[in-house]
Amino acid sequence: MSLDMSRILRAGLAALAAISAGCASLPSPEGRTASNALEDTSRTRLAISTAPLAAAHPGKTGIHPLFEPQDAFAARALLAAAADKSIDAQYYIWHGDTVGNLVFQALRQAADRGVRVRLLLDDMNTGGLDPVIGALDAHPNVEVRLYNPFAHRDVRALDFLADFSRVNRRMHNKSFTVDNRASVVGGRNIGNEYYGVGEGTVFADLDVVAIGAAVPDVSRQFDLFWNGASAYPAASLVATATPADLDARFAATRASPDTVAYLEALRTTPLVRDLLDRRLALEWTDARLVHDDPAKTLDTTSSADLLLFPALVEAIGRPEKSLDLVSPYFVPGDEGTEALAAIARRGVKVRVLTNSLESSEASVVHAGYAKRREALLRAGVRLYELKATAGAGRRPRHEKAGVGSGSGSSSGSALHAKTFAVDGRRIFVGSFNFDLRSALLNTEMGLVISSPPLAGRLADFLDRTVPLLAYEARLSPDGELEWIERTEEGETRHETEPGAGWFRRFTVKVLSSFPIDWML
Repeated sequence: MSLDMSRILRAGLAALAAISAGCASLPSPEGRTASNALEDTSRTRLAISTAPLAAAHPGKTGIHPLFEPQDAFAARALLAAAADKSIDAQYYIWHGDTVGNLVFQALRQAADRGVRVRLLLDDMNTGGLDPVIGALDAHPNVEVRLYNPFAHRDVRALDFLADFSRVNRRMHNKSFTVDNRASVVGGRNIGNEYYGVGEGTVFADLDVVAIGAAVPDVSRQFDLFWNGASAYPAASLVATATPADLDARFAATRASPDTVAYLEALRTTPLVRDLLDRRLALEWTDARLVHDDPAKTLDTTSSADLLLFPALVEAIGRPEKSLDLVSPYFVPGDEGTEALAAIARRGVKVRVLTNSLESSEASVVHAGYAKRREALLRAGVRLYELKATAGAGRRPRHEKAGVGSGSGSSSGSALHAKTFAVDGRRIFVGSFNFDLRSALLNTEMGLVISSPPLAGRLADFLDRTVPLLAYEARLSPDGELEWIERTEEGETRHETEPGAGWFRRFTVKVLSSFPIDWML
């Protein structure tokens, strides 16, 4: 590019940013009404079912893991159907697809019964949903708030030009709490790919249903974000729509053959019925909620007082025997790489499962991991990279693995679970990726659970299942990077990243030289 053209481009971008800043701005924060979780829910169906269990385990939390996508959807949809007083839901992604519309409809049906619904959505991924949000928000029992919203509703790129430092920070939290008595916490957003709907890629993920001591903590976390400075009433940003718009949308979704088949499969899911009948298998244990402060979104100093990560490290404890880490976006940076290497050098067995280049959604994120790979391997860390074909012809529902494995047919899988376990005794389940974006930019949340059964299940998954679902990256006797692919027929050695063409490998190599780990 010539010098003149470079100057013209910079001037044009500056002018565009100035124009965009003048054309749209966020509404005034005045007039927002604070609200909090409902505490008087003792007469609800969930309270009547769960209170005796909680009373028998004072100070403990009952945990039920959700490995399978269909069970994870059923937990949310059927808990919404069981709600008598309130639903508080917060999500980073909520698609306007089959799953998104079904859960939207479940919320509105609850509101029609008189349930108070509060829906907090990060605004990064709500493009095209303004009419749905406006129609839901118009319901007298529903309030929608948009977290860290975009002033430009139609051309959101303008906000990145005019206000990048703000809109680059997102709310990545995920929780679904009903009647302040039961919560679903974990890694899944709301969309087809998280729940095994359709024929596309299915994200392998993990959530837990929690009742008991941790649930009020999840509600207080929700209130903190709901009443925070970055949560804007949807009515101040989107136009009000009519309920008829929703009726047509929901009817079209329900009529789809894919939806009919999916809902029919859900009829065999006994999860919520078992909870209401006190038959659901629960592990009663210590569970500590850790979360960022929403002030992190507006505070650019990265004050440790606002960050989840130090509390997470304290809660999970120092690994003495093993550290099993699952993260779809694994960008440890200099400090994280050295910390993991130091743990491995102490004799601790450290294993990491992340996405391979072929299953990764973003080459730039993979680049942040790829340049740390050899340093980790030299320190003794074992690295597994999930194959894109891991979900093809997946096992039946009853043969569950350590993270969500799905059921039915699929074109492939990508890792989305964010979990790690220490010494086979304590496990984190939540939204936190092992990357600098989760640590410093986005807000995150999750539960640190004292659970040898759940932590042991993750270890067993890495022992027995992962070697067949993932490539193992390792150093050859000559010190060269190689990938081992294991199948029932034997082992295949790859000298370059398997399943990825030369151009994508070249792109990752180039991107690895850029100092952008903090953005990934």
